[in-house]
Amino acid sequence: MQQNKSDVWVGLFVLIGAVALVFLALQSANLLSLNFQQTYTVTARFDNIGGLKPKAAVKSAGVVVGRVNAITFDDKTFQASVAMNMESRYLFPKDSSLKILTSGLLGDQYIGIEAGASEENLKAGDRVTATQSAVVLENLIGQFLYGKAEQGNGGNSAGPGAGGKQ
Repeated sequence: MQQNKSDVWVGLFVLIGAVALVFLALQSANLLSLNFQQTYTVTARFDNIGGLKPKAAVKSAGVVVGRVNAITFDDKTFQASVAMNMESRYLFPKDSSLKILTSGLLGDQYIGIEAGASEENLKAGDRVTATQSAVVLENLIGQFLYGKAEQGNGGNSAGPGAGGKQ
Protein backbone atom coordinates (compact mmCIF):
# COMPACT_ATOMS: atom_id res chain seq x y z
CA MET A 1 0.00 0.00 0.00
CA GLN A 2 2.87 2.35 0.82
CA GLN A 3 4.44 1.64 -2.61
CA ASN A 4 1.17 2.55 -4.36
CA LYS A 5 0.90 5.87 -2.51
CA SER A 6 4.48 6.80 -3.46
CA ASP A 7 3.82 5.96 -7.10
CA VAL A 8 0.78 8.25 -7.16
CA TRP A 9 2.75 11.15 -5.68
CA VAL A 10 5.67 10.65 -8.06
CA GLY A 11 3.27 10.42 -11.03
CA LEU A 12 1.49 13.60 -9.92
CA PHE A 13 4.82 15.41 -9.52
CA VAL A 14 5.98 14.31 -13.00
CA LEU A 15 2.64 15.40 -14.52
CA ILE A 16 2.84 18.86 -12.92
CA GLY A 17 6.45 19.20 -14.13
CA ALA A 18 5.49 18.24 -17.69
CA VAL A 19 2.61 20.76 -17.72
CA ALA A 20 4.95 23.46 -16.41
CA LEU A 21 7.52 22.71 -19.15
CA VAL A 22 4.87 22.84 -21.89
CA PHE A 23 3.58 26.14 -20.48
CA LEU A 24 7.08 27.65 -20.42
CA ALA A 25 7.86 26.42 -23.94
CA LEU A 26 4.65 27.93 -25.35
CA GLN A 27 5.15 31.17 -23.44
CA SER A 28 8.76 31.62 -24.57
CA ALA A 29 7.86 30.84 -28.19
CA ASN A 30 5.16 33.52 -27.98
CA LEU A 31 2.49 30.95 -28.88
CA LEU A 32 0.58 31.39 -25.67
CA SER A 33 -0.49 34.71 -24.31
CA LEU A 34 -2.70 34.68 -21.28
CA ASN A 35 -4.41 38.03 -21.24
CA PHE A 36 -7.72 38.66 -19.56
CA GLN A 37 -7.85 42.38 -20.40
CA GLN A 38 -10.57 43.81 -22.63
CA THR A 39 -9.27 44.62 -26.12
CA TYR A 40 -10.23 46.60 -29.19
CA THR A 41 -9.10 45.82 -32.73
CA VAL A 42 -7.38 48.28 -35.06
CA THR A 43 -5.86 47.60 -38.47
CA ALA A 44 -2.97 48.99 -40.49
CA ARG A 45 -1.51 48.39 -43.94
CA PHE A 46 2.20 47.89 -44.58
CA ASP A 47 4.14 47.58 -47.83
CA ASN A 48 6.44 44.98 -46.29
CA ILE A 49 5.99 43.21 -42.94
CA GLY A 50 9.28 41.29 -43.06
CA GLY A 51 9.10 38.41 -40.58
CA LEU A 52 6.20 39.73 -38.49
CA LYS A 53 4.00 36.92 -37.21
CA PRO A 54 0.59 36.68 -35.57
CA LYS A 55 0.76 37.04 -31.77
CA ALA A 56 3.77 39.38 -32.11
CA ALA A 57 3.84 42.17 -29.54
CA VAL A 58 2.62 45.70 -30.12
CA LYS A 59 4.79 47.94 -27.93
CA SER A 60 4.85 51.57 -26.93
CA ALA A 61 7.84 52.87 -24.96
CA GLY A 62 8.93 49.25 -24.50
CA VAL A 63 5.65 48.21 -22.85
CA VAL A 64 3.46 45.56 -24.49
CA VAL A 65 0.13 47.27 -25.18
CA GLY A 66 -1.35 44.71 -27.57
CA ARG A 67 -0.76 41.76 -29.87
CA VAL A 68 -0.95 41.13 -33.61
CA ASN A 69 -4.16 39.20 -34.21
CA ALA A 70 -4.06 38.41 -37.94
CA ILE A 71 -2.06 39.19 -41.06
CA THR A 72 -3.68 39.08 -44.49
CA PHE A 73 -2.77 40.17 -48.00
CA ASP A 74 -4.93 42.76 -49.74
CA ASP A 75 -4.85 41.91 -53.46
CA LYS A 76 -6.29 45.30 -54.43
CA THR A 77 -3.60 47.47 -52.84
CA PHE A 78 -0.90 44.76 -52.81
CA GLN A 79 -0.17 45.46 -49.16
CA ALA A 80 -0.22 43.40 -46.00
CA SER A 81 -3.15 44.17 -43.70
CA VAL A 82 -2.35 43.69 -40.02
CA ALA A 83 -5.10 43.44 -37.40
CA MET A 84 -4.02 44.19 -33.82
CA ASN A 85 -5.80 43.63 -30.52
CA MET A 86 -4.98 46.59 -28.30
CA GLU A 87 -5.65 46.49 -24.56
CA SER A 88 -8.55 48.77 -23.67
CA ARG A 89 -6.66 50.39 -20.80
CA TYR A 90 -4.20 51.89 -23.30
CA LEU A 91 -5.69 54.62 -25.47
CA PHE A 92 -3.75 56.12 -28.38
CA PRO A 93 -4.55 59.19 -30.50
CA LYS A 94 -5.98 58.60 -33.98
CA ASP A 95 -2.88 60.08 -35.64
CA SER A 96 -0.48 57.62 -33.99
CA SER A 97 2.10 55.95 -36.21
CA LEU A 98 3.20 52.32 -36.44
CA LYS A 99 6.61 50.87 -37.30
CA ILE A 100 7.75 47.30 -37.65
CA LEU A 101 10.85 46.96 -35.49
CA THR A 102 13.27 44.18 -34.59
CA SER A 103 14.25 43.28 -31.05
CA GLY A 104 17.99 42.75 -31.10
CA LEU A 105 20.13 42.25 -34.20
CA LEU A 106 18.37 39.17 -35.53
CA GLY A 107 15.49 38.89 -33.07
CA ASP A 108 11.74 38.71 -33.39
CA GLN A 109 9.87 41.52 -35.05
CA TYR A 110 7.19 43.55 -33.32
CA ILE A 111 5.11 46.65 -33.97
CA GLY A 112 6.12 49.87 -32.27
CA ILE A 113 3.45 52.51 -31.82
CA GLU A 114 4.26 56.20 -31.38
CA ALA A 115 1.48 58.34 -30.00
CA GLY A 116 0.28 61.27 -32.05
CA ALA A 117 -1.25 64.55 -30.88
CA SER A 118 -4.90 64.16 -31.91
CA GLU A 119 -7.67 64.82 -29.40
CA GLU A 120 -9.58 61.74 -30.62
CA ASN A 121 -8.44 58.26 -29.61
CA LEU A 122 -8.37 55.09 -31.67
CA LYS A 123 -11.43 52.90 -31.24
CA ALA A 124 -12.48 49.45 -32.42
CA GLY A 125 -12.43 49.12 -36.20
CA ASP A 126 -10.19 52.14 -36.88
CA ARG A 127 -7.32 51.97 -39.38
CA VAL A 128 -3.94 53.54 -38.66
CA THR A 129 -2.66 55.14 -41.87
CA ALA A 130 0.80 56.34 -40.76
CA THR A 131 2.91 53.18 -41.08
CA GLN A 132 6.55 52.36 -41.73
CA SER A 133 7.43 48.96 -43.16
CA ALA A 134 10.03 46.54 -41.87
CA VAL A 135 13.67 47.06 -42.72
CA VAL A 136 14.74 43.97 -44.67
CA LEU A 137 18.37 43.04 -44.06
CA GLU A 138 18.84 41.66 -47.59
CA ASN A 139 17.74 44.98 -49.12
CA LEU A 140 20.17 46.91 -46.91
CA ILE A 141 23.04 44.64 -47.91
CA GLY A 142 22.12 45.04 -51.59
CA GLN A 143 22.02 48.83 -51.30
CA PHE A 144 25.37 48.82 -49.50
CA LEU A 145 27.01 46.64 -52.15
CA TYR A 146 25.47 48.68 -54.98
CA GLY A 147 26.76 51.89 -53.36
CA LYS A 148 30.27 50.39 -53.01
CA ALA A 149 30.21 49.33 -56.68
CA GLU A 150 29.31 52.88 -57.71
CA GLN A 151 32.15 54.28 -55.58
CA GLY A 152 34.60 51.75 -57.04
CA ASN A 153 33.76 52.97 -60.54
CA GLY A 154 34.95 56.42 -59.45
CA GLY A 155 32.38 58.14 -61.60
CA ASN A 156 34.71 57.80 -64.62
CA SER A 157 32.27 57.09 -67.43
CA ALA A 158 34.58 58.18 -70.27
CA GLY A 159 36.38 54.83 -70.19
CA PRO A 160 40.09 54.00 -70.13
CA GLY A 161 42.52 56.38 -71.77
CA ALA A 162 40.18 59.36 -71.50
CA GLY A 163 42.43 61.14 -69.08
CA GLY A 164 45.67 60.55 -71.06
CA LYS A 165 48.50 63.00 -71.88
CA GLN A 166 48.02 65.78 -74.39
